[in-house]
Amino acid sequence: MPPPPRIVAISGIVFATLFTAALLLIRLALPADPRDPGIWLSDSISRSWVRWALYLVPFSGIAFLWYMATLRNHIGVLEDKFFATVFLGSGLLFVAMLFVAVAASEGIINTFADADLSVAQSESYRFARAMAYALTFSFGMRMAAVFMFVTSTIGLRTSVLSPSVSLIGFAFGIVLLTVVTHFAWIALLFPLWVLVVSIDVLLARIQRE
Repeated sequence: MPPPPRIVAISGIVFATLFTAALLLIRLALPADPRDPGIWLSDSISRSWVRWALYLVPFSGIAFLWYMATLRNHIGVLEDKFFATVFLGSGLLFVAMLFVAVAASEGIINTFADADLSVAQSESYRFARAMAYALTFSFGMRMAAVFMFVTSTIGLRTSVLSPSVSLIGFAFGIVLLTVVTHFAWIALLFPLWVLVVSIDVLLARIQRE
């Protein structure tokens, strides 16, 4: 079995790749405004991209849970109970909100994909679309920002992460907290940071060897 740092890197890279792909597909297929009238549902290509994104998200969530577990194991006895609680809580809430948003989005696809445009403009569509957007970008990504803050703090306190990576986490977290609701592309900062952390852990392991 590979040593924990290598597993941290692998799981983080898998999550970053899958989540980035899902975000790109969704952002390219759907209008940025969560109040859109649902015209994209009449486009088979847009529906296909969204379906692929929804297919990838559960696997990215599983990879993130594995990433959390292996990162916590990597911290080991240096773990602080206070920060560990926030670490676990924010990470689990992020995944939970992501999965609920996917369920709401699949409900939209399955309900309205074969319907005419007037049905797609219904109250049910607007509610489900707004809920999926809010869960992902208003709440889920803010939990991701909290996860970045606490992981960066743990990284500084324990020297598990290099100081530059922790500072990047603080900077990205502030941007996610303040901007992501109004500019959804900012959500890409989270998988980018996870990728940076994974590479940092892997390089530290290689240097010790």
